Amino acid sequence: MTGNDVVLVLVVVTALGFDFTNGFHDTGNAMATSIVTGALPPRVAVAISAVLNLVGAFLSTAVAATIASGLVNSQDVTLTVVMAGLTGSILWNLATWYLGIPSSSSHALIGGVVGATIAAAGASAVKWQGLVGKVIVPAALSPFIAGAVSALGTHLVYRLTRRVAEGPQRHGFRLGQVGSACMVSLAHGTNDAQKTMGVITLALIANGTLQSGASAPTWVIGSCAVAIALGTYIGGWRVIRALGKGLVEIDPPQGMASESASAAVILSSTDFGYSLSTTHVATGSILGAGVGRKGAVVRWHIAHRMVAAWLFTLPAAAVVGALAYWVANGIGGTAGVAVIFAVLVLASIAFWFASRRPAVTPENVNATWTGSVVPAAPTDEVPQ
Repeated sequence: MTGNDVVLVLVVVTALGFDFTNGFHDTGNAMATSIVTGALPPRVAVAISAVLNLVGAFLSTAVAATIASGLVNSQDVTLTVVMAGLTGSILWNLATWYLGIPSSSSHALIGGVVGATIAAAGASAVKWQGLVGKVIVPAALSPFIAGAVSALGTHLVYRLTRRVAEGPQRHGFRLGQVGSACMVSLAHGTNDAQKTMGVITLALIANGTLQSGASAPTWVIGSCAVAIALGTYIGGWRVIRALGKGLVEIDPPQGMASESASAAVILSSTDFGYSLSTTHVATGSILGAGVGRKGAVVRWHIAHRMVAAWLFTLPAAAVVGALAYWVANGIGGTAGVAVIFAVLVLASIAFWFASRRPAVTPENVNATWTGSVVPAAPTDEVPQ
C-alpha cells in the first residue's frame, strides 16, 4: 500500500468510528421515552432501534449528497482535512455523551469538517449559503416546529381519550409508543447514517477515487448502515437517561405524541436533503409533550443546559477540527494523520474508562432522577 492508501484507510475507519458514536449518542432520540414509560424493555428497545437504523440507511441518499458537495468545495478538501474534521466531531460526541448532554452529532460532524477546511484552504472554501440554508436555519427552526407539533398532539390525545379507562388507555398508548419509536429509529437511519456516507464520499473524491459530484458507492452505504446500527445497539445509556428522566416526566400518551412528531419532522427534512439534527428534533418534541400536558413537570434548567451545548457544538467541533489539521499538517504526510488517529483512539479509551465509574446501564437507566445523569448508589443493600 502507498502512503496515500494508508491515509485513506485510516480516514474511512475513523469515519465509521464516528458513525458508531453517532449511533450510541443518538439512541435516546428514538427510544428514551419508550424506555422510561416501560413500553419497551431497555435492551429490546435498542435492538429494535438498531435494526431500523440499518434499514433506514438504505432508503435515501439526499442528505449524503448535501454533506459530500453542498457545504465545502470538494477540490479544496484533502484526506488530512477529512481526518481532522472527523477528529473534532468524535471528540465532541464523546465529551457530550460522557456528560449526558444530547447534543447534535450531525452538527459536530459538519463543524469539524468546516473548521478543518477553513484551516486548510480559508473561509472561501466553505459554501456559506449551503451551510446556512441546509444546516443552521433548520437547526434553529426544527426544535420549535417539533415542539409545537408535539404539544398539539399531546393536548389532543389527552382530550380525545379523557373518558377512556386508565388501564386500556395506558396499554393502547404504550403500543402506540412502540410504533412511533420505530418510526423515529427508521427516520434516524435515513438522516444520520447518510452524513457519514457523505464524508467518506468526500474522502474518496479528495483521493481521486471518485469524480467530483459522485454519489456514495454501495459499499459505503452498507458499511455506514452497519456501523450506526452497531452503535445504536450498544445503547447510549447516559444520554437516554438525560432525555427520558431528566427533561420531562413522561407518560405513555406524551411519549407517543413526541415520537410521532419527531418522526414526521425528520422524515420531511430527509426528503428535502436537510442535514437535520435528530437530537434537536427529539428534544423539542419531548419538551412539547411536557408543555402540552397540564401539570406536567418540565425541568427547564436542564433544557437550557442542552440548548447551550447546541450553540457550542458547531464552533467547538470546528476549533478542534482546525487544531487537528494544523497538527497533522505540521507533522506532514501519513505520519501526521497516524498521530491524530492514535490520539483519537487513546482519547476514546479514556472516555470509556471514565464512564464506567460509575456506569449508567440498562438496569439503572430508569432510576429516580436526582439531578445527575449518574444514578444515586442504592442505599438499601444489606452488608454482608
